[in-house]
Amino acid sequence: MILKLQNSCRLLAFVAAALLLAACTTTEPAKNSKNIPQQNDRNLLSQLGKSDIDRLADVEIRENTQILRMLMTKLYKRNPSELRKSTTANVEEMVKSVFENQHGWRFKEISEAQGSYAIQQAFQPDYQGDRVMSLIVGLQTMLIKAHGGKTEFYFTDTIEPQSIFNAARNVEIAVWQLSNKRDNNGQLNLLTNELNDREHNLSFEREFGKIIGSLDLLAITLSEKMQRGITRVVQTLSTALFLPYGL
Repeated sequence: MILKLQNSCRLLAFVAAALLLAACTTTEPAKNSKNIPQQNDRNLLSQLGKSDIDRLADVEIRENTQILRMLMTKLYKRNPSELRKSTTANVEEMVKSVFENQHGWRFKEISEAQGSYAIQQAFQPDYQGDRVMSLIVGLQTMLIKAHGGKTEFYFTDTIEPQSIFNAARNVEIAVWQLSNKRDNNGQLNLLTNELNDREHNLSFEREFGKIIGSLDLLAITLSEKMQRGITRVVQTLSTALFLPYGL
């Protein structure tokens, strides 16, 4: 058991070091390539207060936030009527306002809903509000709460592996609802992937898969480090209930 734990720690240290090295690289990006999101606070003093697990959690939540930001943009472009329910601004301005302004993640446009309640609200057949905002705000606030209410981590912080694991399962439920839940007219509440004779675009599914995969990796890593087991709940997605995820 001790040898196994030591090997796991060495692997984690290697992965964390590789991620940090990649984040610090300043080579010129290739033409048309996407810039890798950078950590805002990368000074030495800040990094000395972090363990490898803390750095891994920093990378995970930062990357997942960037994915949700991109998904919000894509969802508004596929569902422009939802954007008009909240603002007359363009998609980019709206997404920037949601992710960058100081608002405590409470928006009157969606009745200040957060977490799983906001996700469920987005798929209610008779909901008249902005479904895109409700879904993305629900997912982002769920992730923050599953991480103990924080988006940056230090030695003194503790992240519960069960909360992270449950958040991953909740994202799976949300993805199923996104592909299957319909309004009172029998139409999908939100259009995502294109599946027809001319086009097969599964970009939404791939991006959500990245979020689920990184959450599972962090949950397993935390479980190994803390020697704390994870309760694996098996549910049928069509009837699944959202699992508790912390605060």
